[in-house]
Amino acid sequence: MIVAAAVCPHPPLLFPELAGAAAAELDELRAACAAAVGRLAEAAPETVVVVGGAETAGSYGPAAAGTLAPWGVDARAGAGEPILPLSLTVGRRLLEAGGLTASAFHAVPFDASPEECAALGADLAAGDARAALLVMADGSACLTEKAPGYLDPRAEPYNAAIVGALARGGAPELDPGEAAGLWVAGRAALTVLAGAGAGAGAGGPFRGEILYDDAPYGVGYFVALLTGA
Repeated sequence: MIVAAAVCPHPPLLFPELAGAAAAELDELRAACAAAVGRLAEAAPETVVVVGGAETAGSYGPAAAGTLAPWGVDARAGAGEPILPLSLTVGRRLLEAGGLTASAFHAVPFDASPEECAALGADLAAGDARAALLVMADGSACLTEKAPGYLDPRAEPYNAAIVGALARGGAPELDPGEAAGLWVAGRAALTVLAGAGAGAGAGGPFRGEILYDDAPYGVGYFVALLTGA
């Protein structure tokens, strides 16, 4: 059963060694991610599972490692051969910084169907063990003219709807086509969260708390915590 879930973004610049002189710009986001991981630990989970989007599907054990070398610095997460995609590499580093160890990592294809995502979420929620989820999910990358996907007037209300659902203790149900058009990298991972029992955003089994919500580079970054009601 899922006793707590945290949602964090996965930009490489989350780590100061990649951000360089701009590192201070994301200090508030870093602090929010650290707080979310700390709150996961307070839920006393027996297992911690990291879920994030990727180009291809993959399930990995606790020893799986990753690197940020493709983004400029060979900053490692784990000691083995780096095989984790970006989202899971960032997730592992966040857990390590918070003194937690993942039991498993799941990469979900960015274009995975809602049914596939929901099925994975249901599988993760099955069983009696106290489980925590760390869901790596960026919002829309179309929030400003300098954003990777340029400015789309639909992006701000869309991103606000995602944050609103998380604040109510749920996970939004996102249309894959619309999410792709708005460059929402976290669509698949958030749909896994919904399948794990967070519902569509109201009256679900969780309490929601937003620890961060901003778009410093035109990309919606939010940090949310969902805990048992």
